[in-house]
Amino acid sequence: MTSTQLYGKTILVTGAAKRVGAAIARRLHRAGANLTLHYHSSEHEAHTLQSELNLQRAQSVMLVKADLLETEGLAEIVKTCVERFGSLDALVNNASAFYPTPLGAISVSDWDEMAGSNLKAPLFLSQAAAPHLKSVAGCIVNITDIHAERPLKNYVVYSIAKAGLAGLTRSLARELGPEVRVNAVAPGPIAWPEDGSFDEVTRQRVISHTLLKRIGEPDDIARAVYYLIAEAPYVTGQIIAVDGGRSVSM
Repeated sequence: MTSTQLYGKTILVTGAAKRVGAAIARRLHRAGANLTLHYHSSEHEAHTLQSELNLQRAQSVMLVKADLLETEGLAEIVKTCVERFGSLDALVNNASAFYPTPLGAISVSDWDEMAGSNLKAPLFLSQAAAPHLKSVAGCIVNITDIHAERPLKNYVVYSIAKAGLAGLTRSLARELGPEVRVNAVAPGPIAWPEDGSFDEVTRQRVISHTLLKRIGEPDDIARAVYYLIAEAPYVTGQIIAVDGGRSVSM
């Protein structure tokens, strides 16, 4: 199903090359948005997605390759987007590092990567985007995690970073209102980690604690992001859990 709800709008999505990020990009594009899609290492997937979407609507998608841990370059991502499309209407902070960091084995590099991608980059991207978003009454959507509220065992740094992102969401809603709305989506089990760190027993245990008894799909997150951007003009400072009820039964 297609829509024109976001026709003429420009949206920047980080970590957009695959998985949840790609699902967000496809849904926003179907609604008419022009997209700036950030990626870091997933070059093949990013160019494939760009080609797919530009075939549907020519010149509607551009790519930006960047390491979000290089803070000094984050403002340039926003600048590039605005120069290409003329404005910025929404920022989706989706990019995220995720791997276990059990206490006793945490390194400074773990902290720098996890806090950098999940918290520091969203802060400085939001700061760079804020003037542009204010001029068009735009919005920010952060992708947090249900484990921001209920930490995941052995994922200490990730849980801390996502808790920080949840706090950033609420803080930015206060700082940027009334012109800019800031909300977040907190996924539960949507797509298993690609590194195989969740074996079949772990997966079944997670599913058993989910009220709907199944994992979700990346498009479940994309639908929530679309709602917060396109259909929630009186919603700000909120975090919507999209987790099949897992956070209720954890």
